[in-house]
Amino acid sequence: MALSVCYSSFLSYLLLFVLLFRDASSISHHHHHHELKSIHFTLFQHETINKTAYLIVNGVAGPSISQTTTPFGTLYVFHDPLTLKANSNSKIVGTAEGTSITSSLNGLQSISIAKITLMMNHYKGSISVVGGTHNTKPSNHPVVGGTGDFLFVQGYVTSSPVDLSGITVTYKIQFHLYWPPYAIPSHPK
Repeated sequence: MALSVCYSSFLSYLLLFVLLFRDASSISHHHHHHELKSIHFTLFQHETINKTAYLIVNGVAGPSISQTTTPFGTLYVFHDPLTLKANSNSKIVGTAEGTSITSSLNGLQSISIAKITLMMNHYKGSISVVGGTHNTKPSNHPVVGGTGDFLFVQGYVTSSPVDLSGITVTYKIQFHLYWPPYAIPSHPK
């Protein structure tokens, strides 16, 4: 008799476990169907040599310094304005500050880290990006964090050269940002 009570209790617990597991898996599965809040926009970064961008350590090998190349190992820092249009006189809506280290022997690629601070009508805060940059081709940089309205944001930023001539170079910066369901921006557009 005691054995049949134990067996009956065991079956009851097993049934309860199966029902709980089934409910938990359906709840988890349900969260994957939520639509992500997203925004996509373009700004322009204006980098002026020895005004908003500086060479800190000259590299050791490779091509000489030009608008598109720096020697291998070159450490470069920047604090550049971001505008709404490719014209550097257009409205400033943010800054890009960070560092790059030339990581290719041909001088065209670097590892870049940047904090992009935005002060736009509907969004204020910063986005942190890191990744490889090609000096003459578009480069995607994953978003690794954010603050303010960009807290918990995910996505990527594409940097593309627009004008590499003269003392000021211009890059088109395309933002592709997504918020997970648990982190809706405080100023939804």
